[in-house]
Amino acid sequence: MSVNKITQTFRTQVTLSRMFKALTLDSHNLGPKLMFSSIKSIEFIEGEGEAGSIKQINFTEASPFKYVKHRIGELDNENFMCKYTLIEGDALMDKLEFITYEVKFEAYGYEGCICTMTSEYKSKEGIEVKEEDIELVKDRAIGMYEVIEAYLMAHPHAYT
Repeated sequence: MSVNKITQTFRTQVTLSRMFKALTLDSHNLGPKLMFSSIKSIEFIEGEGEAGSIKQINFTEASPFKYVKHRIGELDNENFMCKYTLIEGDALMDKLEFITYEVKFEAYGYEGCICTMTSEYKSKEGIEVKEEDIELVKDRAIGMYEVIEAYLMAHPHAYT
């Protein structure tokens, strides 16, 4: 059993409050709207988005994955931080027990922010996770950030 830890940073020209609201608090509405070719729906299986909630993301046939479930472990609206765990779904590739994400938003410059996502991949007993396995999951997460950033840049009054 091994743990791989990766930190990614994404710099944007969108304010941290707008980015946090769109990407963290309202992703269940905005994700399927903006990424309709890959995300079919996002629904809460338990709770309504607070810590302890479980959210299921259902993907379209165009995606290599069918669905994933996330459990929200921590949500700090004042400090713009969220921690959640991918607990079920084919993105775990029968190799991982879970993936834990910690996402923090910090002000950057006059109107921008830096999103830092730390991902911890915990493999199943006796299985070594390869870099290319992690790349597939990692790139999809950053792709969603970029799509939401583009939407917020094009709609400056959204999520104000």
